[in-house]
Amino acid sequence: MNFELTASMMCADFGNLEKEVKNLAEGGIDSFHIDIMDGRYVPNFAMSLNDMRYIASVSPKPLDIHLMIEHPNNRIDLFLNNLRKGDTVYIHPEAEYHPSTTLQSIINAGMIPGIAINPGTSVETVMEMLRIVKKVLVMSVNPGNAGQMFLPYVGKKITKLLSMKEDMDFELYWDGACGADKILEFAPKGVRGFVLGTTLLFGKGKPYGDTLQRIRELQF
Repeated sequence: MNFELTASMMCADFGNLEKEVKNLAEGGIDSFHIDIMDGRYVPNFAMSLNDMRYIASVSPKPLDIHLMIEHPNNRIDLFLNNLRKGDTVYIHPEAEYHPSTTLQSIINAGMIPGIAINPGTSVETVMEMLRIVKKVLVMSVNPGNAGQMFLPYVGKKITKLLSMKEDMDFELYWDGACGADKILEFAPKGVRGFVLGTTLLFGKGKPYGDTLQRIRELQF
């Protein structure tokens, strides 16, 4: 079973961030998921532009930038000018007046365009965006904090998106409360990647390489 694993860096030990990044890279993580929160679109502040720059300087692994901010188009160049071609940028369509304009800026900069869909956002409201983006990040928890419980009704939304992804040419990614049971259920159905946080990866007192190997060796 071939699927991608990305590390939710808001869950990392920021007192040893360089070591965390290097250990994750050496352990076989596919990319680094960086949650940027402005305290307005979500009720929390998280990572920053400088955190993003620092992680990029430590590892050549791809970055997945998840912009949980209001009106990302107002600041999108700050991020795009500090990323590498091929990195991914997700926006929340509800946070922008004209999300397709922001997505076009991401495409023009050579990045992979993506949208993140909140648990309370229906597929029908983002239908047009699905033909523009290459990645869809489905939030299985409400955005803004780590360690939340999975919202079961999101599973039906994922099933609907999986039925559309071939026609609309996007890949599906899971974000939030990602346990081994979710990978076992949804990777065979076609979910391409999973964001790993405190449920499976961080705070376990085990080498990241061992944990990632066990995840990749799950019996399907």
